[in-house]
Amino acid sequence: MLGTLKPQPADKILMLIGQFKADPRKDKIDLGVGVYKNADGVTPVMRAVKAAEKQLWEVETTKSYTGLAGEPEFNAAMAALVLGDAVAADRISSVATPGGTGACRQAFELIRMASPDATVWVSDPTWPNHLSILKHLGMKVRMYRYFDNDTRAVDFTAMMEDLAQAKAGDVVLLHGCCHNPTGANLTGPEWRAVADLLGKTGATPMIDIAYQGFGDGLEEDASGVRLIASRLPEVLIAASCSKNFGIYRERTGALIALSDPAAKEVTQGTLAYLNRQNFSFPPDHGARLVTMILNDPALRADWAKELEEVRLGMLSLREQLAQELQKASGSDRFGFIAQHRGMFSRLGAAPEQVERLKTEHGIYMVGDSRLNIAGLNANTVPILARAIIDVGI
Repeated sequence: MLGTLKPQPADKILMLIGQFKADPRKDKIDLGVGVYKNADGVTPVMRAVKAAEKQLWEVETTKSYTGLAGEPEFNAAMAALVLGDAVAADRISSVATPGGTGACRQAFELIRMASPDATVWVSDPTWPNHLSILKHLGMKVRMYRYFDNDTRAVDFTAMMEDLAQAKAGDVVLLHGCCHNPTGANLTGPEWRAVADLLGKTGATPMIDIAYQGFGDGLEEDASGVRLIASRLPEVLIAASCSKNFGIYRERTGALIALSDPAAKEVTQGTLAYLNRQNFSFPPDHGARLVTMILNDPALRADWAKELEEVRLGMLSLREQLAQELQKASGSDRFGFIAQHRGMFSRLGAAPEQVERLKTEHGIYMVGDSRLNIAGLNANTVPILARAIIDVGI
């Protein structure tokens, strides 16, 4: 049986990680992997997470299963973090999932059950795993134009033209903030226009919010999600705790489904059913830490303070890189880097230029020229700027 299996496409980012590790150069720079790193190149354990883990060690009495949907306190805390008071509680169904990826997978499974002929509209470009999972599930996909490679900004006119073709029963996948891989985000008026359009077409929005707190702030980054949630009758939201709590390996996420109150019981039951089919009970350690932090005023304040330090640090690196490139190039064509938000920006470089950065300068980034700002520090920013100009970007 197993002899009939065919090799699967290699994950490009994982391949890049392997190439970086094998590179003997001491001055190499990793801007490929999508993980936050501090100035020392370390993904730290946040102070509030450490404190919560110490508390949990003292009070935890069992490692027995949690519920199929995870703990109610976690689901409530995540709904409050993402949605604030934008919607009534009787519209909210939610489950804990293994990370934001698990939330996306469960959302796609839910879509396939509820609307088997649905087309999922996905931004061009998007996080590659969106497309990989959808392909694996055999679901219909259409791309909508999103990123203008010349301006390195959102091509909103083209986006709206494409999404006007979506229909009731279809799903439009949106990035809640810090668009991956481009870093180019919708403005407040653009979010409102998208909500108006979806209201007319009847297509259902699915919002992947993996970087809340990394862009313009915890509340600001959730504003688009909250607008959509308050305006439209049905919304799916995949939320991740990997980045803003720094608990990547704990695999902590949540899938939130908003519906008419009359449909809540069936929706909640279906979400629990899907968890049972895929992994039974969701992991609890990370979810419990998140719950403790969000529900404890002192822990939450320290977490929010450190998260803001992370956000401002990345913003400072963006501004420094834009300034260094302005000096090196004598033009303002790289100003978009300071305007983008989150960990990523897409340079708009050709694949051969990205290859030259790797081979000639030891600078690793994804082939589509997505770079991870958090892979830099104040000392490596000038090195990157000189290399970008040297390869002709």
